[in-house]
Amino acid sequence: RGAELSLVAAVGQSYMALAASREQLQLALATLQSQLDFYGLMEKQYKAGLTTMLDLRRIQTQVNLAQRNVAIYTQRAAQDKNALNLLAGAKIPPELLPQNLNSVVGPREVDPGLSSSVLLLRPDIMAAEHQLKAANAYIGVARAAFFPRISLTALLGTASSSLSGLFGSGSESWTFSPQVGLPIFDARTHGALKLSEANQQIVLVEYQKAIQNAFREVADVLAVKGTIDQQVAAQESLVEATEETYNLAQARYTKGIDSFLGVLDAHRSLYGAQQVLVGLHMARIANQFQLYAVLGGGTGVSN
Repeated sequence: RGAELSLVAAVGQSYMALAASREQLQLALATLQSQLDFYGLMEKQYKAGLTTMLDLRRIQTQVNLAQRNVAIYTQRAAQDKNALNLLAGAKIPPELLPQNLNSVVGPREVDPGLSSSVLLLRPDIMAAEHQLKAANAYIGVARAAFFPRISLTALLGTASSSLSGLFGSGSESWTFSPQVGLPIFDARTHGALKLSEANQQIVLVEYQKAIQNAFREVADVLAVKGTIDQQVAAQESLVEATEETYNLAQARYTKGIDSFLGVLDAHRSLYGAQQVLVGLHMARIANQFQLYAVLGGGTGVSN
């Protein structure tokens, strides 16, 4: 199950990487076309004596930079496509490949009030329980003693207060108090199998570590989920504002009000903001795949 879960997560991440590369390529192509159009306009102005050779060379530099970015993302998209085909074990038909991040459908949102019992399907916890069984432990008793039975998610699918309350000042501080008095091991078989108390403690410690790690990973992923939508919304507003600034800077330069340096600064700000937005969109989808993985592919998230 662990290998299957890892493969699903790897394919999802690779598919998403291809989508992001193709979206970056589309952005680079649109930027190149915009720079070429502006270069054509400035060339006419230069021939008419309305602008300088310096400004013409500056826009030529921007065209060259845009051409370089197109080449970079063309190469990256091709590499990501090859990586995805390798993971899939066959060439994926073009109609099944993503065109951009908007075409990627990640795992659905987690249900509010998701029970922590889904974590029992995680390969690491299943392996730790297998070791407990080998040491003649009562799994039901071990779960009752060491496994927190809580809701992982709140109303909006973010981390519940119960999950956050499992950790102290940081993610490494575990505050859950186990019920140490419960009879976890079968005393009748202990003597026959000559299992030492030290060995029992080792498997118990490993079991507790697996549980703590599972809850910590879920808490970390849900912490990102709680803020990523806000970051995307803020960045979308920033892109809209910088795009308007760029258009105004172009218009003011064309009318001879401002210098071309204002256009260059506005364009750099716009392109940078657009790239950050692509990265945030990718991070949001990646968070969904990460949540699928840390939940062990449990019932709270579907394909």
